Amino acid sequence: MPPIVDATLEETAPALERTGIDAVDSPSFIGKALGELLAAAGVAPEKIDEALTLQTERGGRLGDILVQQKVCTEEQVARALAQQLRLDFATQIAADEVAPELVQKVPINFAKQARLIPLRLLEDGSVLCAVGDPLDTAALDNLSVLLDAPLTLQVTPTQSIVDAINAIYDRAANESQRLVDDLEAEDLASIEHALEEPQDLLDTNDEAPIIRLVNSLLFRAVKERASDIHIIPSERDIDVRFRIDGVLAEVIRPPKRFQSSIASRVKIMGGLNIAEKRLPQDGRIRIKLAGKDIDIRLSTTPTIHGERIVMRLLDKSAVLLELNSIGFDTHQLTIMESLIHKSHGIVLVTGPTGSGKTTTLYAALARINTPDLNIMTVEDPVEYQLKGISQTPVNAKIDLTFANGLRSFLRQDPDVIMVGEIRDLETAEIAIQAALTGHLVFSTVHTNDAPGAITRLVDMGVQPFLVASSVVGILAQRLVRVLCEDCKKDHVPTAEELAEIGLTTADVRAAPGGRIYSPQGCKACNNVGYRGRLGIYELMLIDADITQLILKNVDSGTIKREAVKKGMRTLLDDGANKVLQGKTSIAEVLSVTQEDMN
Repeated sequence: MPPIVDATLEETAPALERTGIDAVDSPSFIGKALGELLAAAGVAPEKIDEALTLQTERGGRLGDILVQQKVCTEEQVARALAQQLRLDFATQIAADEVAPELVQKVPINFAKQARLIPLRLLEDGSVLCAVGDPLDTAALDNLSVLLDAPLTLQVTPTQSIVDAINAIYDRAANESQRLVDDLEAEDLASIEHALEEPQDLLDTNDEAPIIRLVNSLLFRAVKERASDIHIIPSERDIDVRFRIDGVLAEVIRPPKRFQSSIASRVKIMGGLNIAEKRLPQDGRIRIKLAGKDIDIRLSTTPTIHGERIVMRLLDKSAVLLELNSIGFDTHQLTIMESLIHKSHGIVLVTGPTGSGKTTTLYAALARINTPDLNIMTVEDPVEYQLKGISQTPVNAKIDLTFANGLRSFLRQDPDVIMVGEIRDLETAEIAIQAALTGHLVFSTVHTNDAPGAITRLVDMGVQPFLVASSVVGILAQRLVRVLCEDCKKDHVPTAEELAEIGLTTADVRAAPGGRIYSPQGCKACNNVGYRGRLGIYELMLIDADITQLILKNVDSGTIKREAVKKGMRTLLDDGANKVLQGKTSIAEVLSVTQEDMN
């Protein structure tokens, strides 16, 4: 947040001047310090005295110190500052009340850095502006120049201003279809020609409709939390889809004649060869949208109707999830904590593509990441950068495979190693060797359930006694969509529905509130009924009895029955538990676990 100060007469004079208040004639409120106003609002005076002492010792501004010490909130400080300067105060800013023509005059970077935004033109010819720090006279002078008008100030908490800036500047994200309509009305022959010629693209005007359309799709994808953008050519048009919470949904259908232009624009952004349309290509795009650093993995594949494009969006500014926030219950979390703090052994995470395995591994690494541990990873690709951890991407072109990367790690004195995936016997054997020589190894395999990981390793050619002596725990997982809290509705299940998920009416009555829910759809969740995802888990420990079954090379079904007998909760059981907690629906759990019951 920008500095919020305990203003002096000299500091407040410029701000008062631009709001039409004469500081010299208003000693009654100028003389009242920010601390006094906060004390009158209920902040403990002794805490304010402590903050004043810190201010004397270290310098800085009283408002900043009070917020940092958690003595009061940013809103309380902003409200007191508005009172001190006799300015209006607003807790929130409604994006639809902001004049677009004013916002267009203010660069987003300036607005975010200065924590201000113009709202609307007033009758006296001034522009009402929401500001976090009304005493930042340099920023206010710059804003006045940009708007070519005097300012009337309204104090607003900085987080509310940032939220409004993101929402307002994201309006372009909702204009994809309008831009397609604009394309229909324009003669794009010259643009299509330019997009075919690399030398002309460097000089392409940013106002070109194709560029605006692609930018609009990226804005919208980020705003709607899409993980992937699919651009799929068909015989008569182009199908653009977003994958949100694991489900593809159609967004727009631009006309077929714009296919080449859109593909070329995206390929140029990713540094690909726009002249090569017969071979698959992979690239990467790095952009910044609404204050977020987005890393986009780009893949093109030729089809009979043209190049199909898929963009995987990775929000580099996203907060890394913690183990206790991705769906583990207390018992599962306790077991996971014990596994990831072992000194040696292999911990496997299993599940199909897109089931959140990498997120779980990153959360585990972040949990144990301390300066006294040397943690190294080899991944395909490195999706998020973890501070203090050495991460290596595989590179088939130079023969840097999982196996070769893992082999080199063993000469780097590691304590913990993460291998993106065990795909072959060579990688499996090196991972087992590392585990048996005192290293903790995390990795993934593709199987439907936890016991299936054992038979998968054996099928690769690993001896059962090596599996039994190295693997310490296996976690199978799926992602289920979370019901939207704003619109989920009560659901009265039939006996057949409950039987499918292994529940009874007595279980439902014992649930919190004695009810379960189903999706409905509202504006907050884009009328889908779900918003966000969380994991359901099947966590199997390798104890003495399981070890004996592995040594006998029994099938995974036998291992699973023994694990369940010892208390392992299956994926379906954990999903049913989250249904009873009101987090997801019966249909959603069944959709991701059906294959495991067949």
